[in-house]
Amino acid sequence: MIKSLLALAIVCCVAPAARAQNDSLALVPDLRPLVGQPGSELAAVVNRYSADRESMFRRYDANNSPAQRRELRSFYNGWMERLRQVDFAKLSQEGRIDYLLMSNSLKHELVLLDRRTAQLTETAVLVPFADRLLSLQDTRRTLAPVNSRVASATLAAAATEADSLRARYEVAANASRINKAVANRAANDVDRIRRVVGNWYRFYDGYDPVFTWWTKDPYKRLDDALTRYSKTLREKVVGFKPQQAGGAANDGPIIGDPISRKGLEEDLAYEMIPYSPEELIAIAEREYAFSLGEMKKASAAMGFGDNWKAAMEKVKNTYVEPGKQPELIRDLARQAEAFFDKHDWVTIPKLAREDWGMEMMSPERQRVAPFFLGGESILVAYPTADMTEEEKMMTLRGNNPHFSHAVVFHELNPGHHLQGFMIERYNTHRRAFYTPFWLEGQSLYWEMFLWDHGFHSSPEDRIGALFWRMHRSARIIFSLNFHAGKLTPDQAIQFLVDTVNFERSNAEGEVRRSFGGDYPPLYQIAYMIGGLQLRALHRELVDSGRMTERAFHDGVLQSGPMPITMVRARLGNVPLVRDGPPVWKFASELPPPVPFPSR
Repeated sequence: MIKSLLALAIVCCVAPAARAQNDSLALVPDLRPLVGQPGSELAAVVNRYSADRESMFRRYDANNSPAQRRELRSFYNGWMERLRQVDFAKLSQEGRIDYLLMSNSLKHELVLLDRRTAQLTETAVLVPFADRLLSLQDTRRTLAPVNSRVASATLAAAATEADSLRARYEVAANASRINKAVANRAANDVDRIRRVVGNWYRFYDGYDPVFTWWTKDPYKRLDDALTRYSKTLREKVVGFKPQQAGGAANDGPIIGDPISRKGLEEDLAYEMIPYSPEELIAIAEREYAFSLGEMKKASAAMGFGDNWKAAMEKVKNTYVEPGKQPELIRDLARQAEAFFDKHDWVTIPKLAREDWGMEMMSPERQRVAPFFLGGESILVAYPTADMTEEEKMMTLRGNNPHFSHAVVFHELNPGHHLQGFMIERYNTHRRAFYTPFWLEGQSLYWEMFLWDHGFHSSPEDRIGALFWRMHRSARIIFSLNFHAGKLTPDQAIQFLVDTVNFERSNAEGEVRRSFGGDYPPLYQIAYMIGGLQLRALHRELVDSGRMTERAFHDGVLQSGPMPITMVRARLGNVPLVRDGPPVWKFASELPPPVPFPSR
């Protein structure tokens, strides 16, 4: 008996230690596959390029100054010349991929410089003093002595010009002749120039008594003149109300800055998308038609027949009571992870399940991002006590449990959070080639994948999933038409209300976010187009039996961010030549959408 009790005591003492050891091992990957792992011969080259590029922007820190534009052009051309000296034929597939990614990126940087030069030409009539003022900072960064008398004259002349232009555009007849997008861009440039000149002035002021003696008064006059001028541009030309004229991103008219059809073609070439804007819109319209048909099925299952907007109204009103949204998000995140645990689809490391956080989004940010954002943490859009009653209801209804069911995993695992987790651990140098077609495309791909595998069992959850799918189709249609000059922001808002049944304030936030300048022009199409590219690639590599589900999905995540065409080259070992990857018409290889079975 004593021996038995002693044995039990030993087991009781040892078992927790053993469990602790197993728990600790669960947090650490098997290191053996990482030892001696082959990689790209150009990884060090890409890292050097990234570091040097950051140094260039530190050195030439007056944005859009003459010196910055000149030296960046020389920098990119120099890197292209050096890259051509690399023997492409001797590179491995990983090295060839990085070669083509670098070449593609460098060419596009030069395209973007040309585009910005054209934009500066457009705004030159409104900001004729830009280069002269920005050159003050360019000269300071050379550490050359300042000529205070010349600097004083430069400041005084620019102040006179700004005041003269302000008086001109105070007159409605003159203001009406100016393109609002160009005027808005000019107002932003004036504010940026004012900050640069302010930093330049404070470097010398008081430390150089002669400088202060010469420049104190003209600097103050210039600072005031630029402040008044940008306000006039926004109020009289762009159309901000006086209380909005500070240019706050969350208020006032939505202007945007269309890049034209030529710009769309340039950006599509950079993303290796071999389709015209019209062809992409046609793809989006087909996807929307599928979603609409499925939406009507779910509506009928809820007893609303084809009146899907009425069914969606019921879904929107299922919001949880104030204060309960964080619990809902936690539960939905765990539910999605449990669903993935049932299958062998993708590796979600234990640490990746535990290191994400949750933050509540400010009311100000919700005006441009009315739904979740995610990555390292999930940012939850939900009402605060200071919101108006209308704002509260819009946010509650737009973030109901069924809409949330379809996108919590988009932001967390295996979506943006897992993407960021893997970017920091595999092919880290490829962060230089970030593209939303890889980032947002993957998360949208998972939404489609889980739809195909029955994750949304109730008609209410299916309506939530289809809301987002229709939304992503609509993004392609309204954003490409906007940049091609065929749709205004107000029309885009109405389009979302009509075709996706958006809450109007959420539609305004979506369009403001799309055209506010914080996202590149193709960002909104990247969700569905990137997702469809991955669906086509899945069909090519997994449905054919060449790869398992897990190997495919892990391979996408471990490739690092890049155009999906290059992910295909990596996983499918597609032959590559120095001129670029073969054209991939992915739309012709798409599997048919999976309808929900009729009951």
